Amino acid sequence: MRIIYLHQYFNTPEMPGSTRSYEIGRRLAAAGHTVEIVTSWRQPTDKSGWLQTEVAGMRVHWLSVPYSNQMNYTSRVAAFLRFALSAARRARNLEGDVVFASSTPLTIALPGAYAAWFQHIPMVFEVRDLWPELPIAIGAIKNPMARLAARLLERFAYARSARVVALSPGMAAGVARTGYPRERIVVVPNGSDIGFFERDIERGRALRTRLGISEQKVVVGYAGTLGRINGVGYLVQVAAALRTNQRFVFLLIGEGLERERIEAEARECGVLNLNLIMHEEIAKAEMGGVFSAFDVATSLFLPLPEMESNSANKFFDALAAGCCVAINYGGWQAELLREYGAGVRLSNNPQTAARELRSLADDPGALKAAGLGARRLAVEKFSRDSLAARIEAVLTEATTEK
Repeated sequence: MRIIYLHQYFNTPEMPGSTRSYEIGRRLAAAGHTVEIVTSWRQPTDKSGWLQTEVAGMRVHWLSVPYSNQMNYTSRVAAFLRFALSAARRARNLEGDVVFASSTPLTIALPGAYAAWFQHIPMVFEVRDLWPELPIAIGAIKNPMARLAARLLERFAYARSARVVALSPGMAAGVARTGYPRERIVVVPNGSDIGFFERDIERGRALRTRLGISEQKVVVGYAGTLGRINGVGYLVQVAAALRTNQRFVFLLIGEGLERERIEAEARECGVLNLNLIMHEEIAKAEMGGVFSAFDVATSLFLPLPEMESNSANKFFDALAAGCCVAINYGGWQAELLREYGAGVRLSNNPQTAARELRSLADDPGALKAAGLGARRLAVEKFSRDSLAARIEAVLTEATTEK
């Protein structure tokens, strides 16, 4: 197949952030398919127009469209639309048998549908988050007309799709609620990089040493976006509740709109650089060492029912690294942790969560058992190879359907 793969926020391992598209794309290329990635270059540059590179057997088309998690909602929408318009023209002129458009942002459906229509080929649409459900839930889209426009774009995306790939059962249910045929929705969650994240004690120890964290400490880590919806300030409150406990260190790694506020809160609570350390974001290539330094790896969100359907990369990275996983939400991930004994669901009350972490640390055997359960869960259910094969099957079905 000739696959036109549209994802505005494609990352290689040398970049911070999710590498799902890279991992799927390189496996499709290795299987003999032609893969054209159409994406954006988000860092400042003096270059304009499109830049083309070869990455792991894929041809990647980069367009400079600055973007960061520090941008406000209006600036983000402007970046989405600018990329959508240019990507439509680029994708139209690439030879393909199928368009694979991955959101967010939802606006990726515009160039995807246009290229598919222009070339008379099918589009498969991937839903990484339920938009506009989530931004509406957190109050990012308040204007009634903007909400209507977002919902119309959602319906447009599904109506133009031969198949929809959802990253969790809850997302699949959300797509089905719009009236899209359930039999054309396929769940392919985020994956675990089994080899890349295999626990490496020496790498973990090296990071701890560099940050002044002793081997005796229980490190509770968060590695990811410090955005509003992530609610990472919760960990500051948990750290404050454990301020007098010598066993714990909280290590927060990442960037985002909320970073300055979280740092200020940590300083005000008296935990910054005491039992809570903040570190800038780190390239994906180095994250194996980061998770090897964690005893407990967290995945966090604001207490919104809509977030229980999430498929956050950090959760699957933690599984692959054999960490005890701690989340503060329910849903399918909480059920998996319980089934495999791979971690805990913490209370949304920071004081209660602190007591739960103390109980966990009181039993080193429990931490070790949870890590083993996490690794087993990653291997049995979330191998990148098997998940990429499912994507390949979905794309093949779309191209052969009459």
